[in-house]
Amino acid sequence: MTSRRFLPLLLLLFVGSGCAALIYEIVWFQLLELVIGSSAISLAVLLGTFMGGMCLGSLVLSRVISPRQHPLRVYACLELGIGAIGVLVLFGMPLIGGIYTAWSGSGIAGIVFRGVIAGVCLLPPTVLMGATLPAISRWVETTPKGVAWLGFFYGGNIGGAVVGSLLAGFYLLRVYDIATATFVAVGLNVTVAALGFLLANATPHEQKTAAHEVVDRAPDAWSVYLVIAMSGMTALAAEVIWTRLLSLLFGATTYTFSLILAVFLIGLGIGSTAGSALSRGLARPRLALGACQLLLCAAIAWTAYMLTESLPYWPINPQISSNVWFNFQLDFARCLWAVLPAAILWGASFPLALASVASPGQDPARLVGGVYAANTVGAIIGALGASVLVAWRGSQFADQSLIVVSAMAALLTLEPVYAGADRRKTRFQFALLVVAAGGAAMLARSVHEVPGLLVGYGRYAATRVGQADFIYVGEGWNASVAVSRLSDGTLNYHNAGKVQASSEPQDMRLQRMLGHLTTLIPEHPRSVLVIGCGAGVTAGAVSIDPNVESETIAEIEPLVPSVVSTYFGQHNFNVVRNPKVHVRIDDARHFILTSREKFDAVTSDPLDPWVKGAAMLYTREFFELVKQHLNPGGAVTLFVQLYESNPAAVKSEIGTFFEAFPHGIVWGNTNNGVGYDLVLLGQVEPTRIDIDKIQAHLMSPEMAPVAESLREIGFNSAVDLFSTYAGQAPDLKGWLQDASINRDRNLRLQYLAGLGLNLYESGSIYADMLAYSRFPEQLFVGSDAQMQLLRESIRRAPGR
Repeated sequence: MTSRRFLPLLLLLFVGSGCAALIYEIVWFQLLELVIGSSAISLAVLLGTFMGGMCLGSLVLSRVISPRQHPLRVYACLELGIGAIGVLVLFGMPLIGGIYTAWSGSGIAGIVFRGVIAGVCLLPPTVLMGATLPAISRWVETTPKGVAWLGFFYGGNIGGAVVGSLLAGFYLLRVYDIATATFVAVGLNVTVAALGFLLANATPHEQKTAAHEVVDRAPDAWSVYLVIAMSGMTALAAEVIWTRLLSLLFGATTYTFSLILAVFLIGLGIGSTAGSALSRGLARPRLALGACQLLLCAAIAWTAYMLTESLPYWPINPQISSNVWFNFQLDFARCLWAVLPAAILWGASFPLALASVASPGQDPARLVGGVYAANTVGAIIGALGASVLVAWRGSQFADQSLIVVSAMAALLTLEPVYAGADRRKTRFQFALLVVAAGGAAMLARSVHEVPGLLVGYGRYAATRVGQADFIYVGEGWNASVAVSRLSDGTLNYHNAGKVQASSEPQDMRLQRMLGHLTTLIPEHPRSVLVIGCGAGVTAGAVSIDPNVESETIAEIEPLVPSVVSTYFGQHNFNVVRNPKVHVRIDDARHFILTSREKFDAVTSDPLDPWVKGAAMLYTREFFELVKQHLNPGGAVTLFVQLYESNPAAVKSEIGTFFEAFPHGIVWGNTNNGVGYDLVLLGQVEPTRIDIDKIQAHLMSPEMAPVAESLREIGFNSAVDLFSTYAGQAPDLKGWLQDASINRDRNLRLQYLAGLGLNLYESGSIYADMLAYSRFPEQLFVGSDAQMQLLRESIRRAPGR
């Protein structure tokens, strides 16, 4: 082995390279989701493009770069290229976004164009990333020891990826922004490249002959390539499926996704290191590879059992924790307990596959590139196929399919090992395989459905056992949703592992306030956009206003309007069946970005801001985008929750909204006399509310359905409705002086909100805000009697 003493240093370089790669992946996905959306289709395009580039790079390098080139110098150049493109992507994204907005369309053409945009941004750097391992592999020979070092390099790269995922998710993007994270990754690329050039200058490289490239592969190598592809397929499919379930159990924050990714990578790194060490002394590594696939059947069944039958019922109440970082530690431990066995076996499969197909004298770059490409192709199929399987048949069927595929991979791997054995031995081995296949079938049958309790209550599942009857549970393309009924008849709509809407009085009041304020404030609310369908109550309140001629609902999950909202038909006026209502299945931000339509009013009721990605609907840039789609005199309303939040997150939401709407207004919704949640309202020009005019409007015959809807939630007059006034932008400046503005470049809100998802401080947050509020002399106009009544009603409002 050439310059053997430098191999540990190369391992360290690969740690830095892997760290930078994961930072880039997180940053680039966040940047591109802002442009092409975060729906299942968009994420599939992003993931397929990213991994496709890695696959292409691993295959191309050995065919483009001659073995005569110094491997370390080639590796250093690749790292410099990745860093340079990383900077270009960061500064070129506004241009890319502008092009996409100008040319995007719907249907198949729109999906293809998303792929083109993703390809332009991701293919150049990912091709270079995919080529790094094959490039450095030419520093070793394809002997058992040399192949083991290739596995160590792979494991080191994964180890760096663990650091990168945690560094980006818990520090760089939480404290700084996308630009800072990018420059840290670029710095790592430059450092690794500089060290690579130094080592290249300090060490000679023996030039390879052309004969080096034509060494025959190991016999039956095709089966190993197929098996490692199947292994990659099951690994990425499992990651997709289990991430969905774990995000329900832990809360779908950005921190949760970083933890889950880190645990998967830790397992892969441990497995790769162990597999590399093991492969050195194995006479038949193919047998060990087959054993890994067979053991994966049990490991997948173990994880499926943990996620559906065990972990949701552990006696854990996240609310009792005094510090969210204790919750993170507990989540990390639970994730390790459930996921680590399978991840270790998938990690060990890669070096064992290398050892199974390696032949002395073979070009290491072609060896690594072929195995890596096969694994990556399988991973692409698995990641995309898992989403289809879950939406089609559910997580239970998807997990069962993974067990079957792993068993098939084991049989495929072991069959050539036993070729040529005597008849008696062959019969015995065949019997063992039959038993193994039967065991895999039994394990597949042991996988249970995802319990409605987990879908409905997520991290609080253990504290809600027996409290609700789940009348619908569904796993969709983008989310798992449920509808439950309590013993008193209350209906709940569940998404992201929590109650998102209900027929409880406080929730009905908020949802109808949101809808009715949206149509009562604008002079002519003919066309209205509703962001997020949910239970449909807000959209239903909008739909019954006779002045509304067209209502568009933008909803990312198809199950919500088609199934969930129908259970709330009595409360939402059967909104999805209303002929003037049009449902658009799309990420709301992407819908507005690519729409040419303008609206008289927009109301936004997205998921909780701590849910990863939801903060994209609360950024300053998004609010400016919404303003561009408003007709003159139009209004925007936004739901802001005070429960399961903290002061920093609430201030960020309100402060960011007020930056876009400097005359914005806050309306309060209380529960049991304390603050519960808010409705923000903004217009481009200062808002003027004529109480007498709106009261007369509500008393007109055509507005009878709206007036009745308001009476059902306790508002018998316009004064009752507007007595919920809680503040205006100019008055709240002092309270908001330390607010962190949520921008596209930092998505600060999702990091702030993710630290408060287990807190219930709504009362104190609301009281602190009201301390800065005063009666808005310029906001309301009306008769002296009505103004006096309003002033007194606001003074006596609950929570003050």
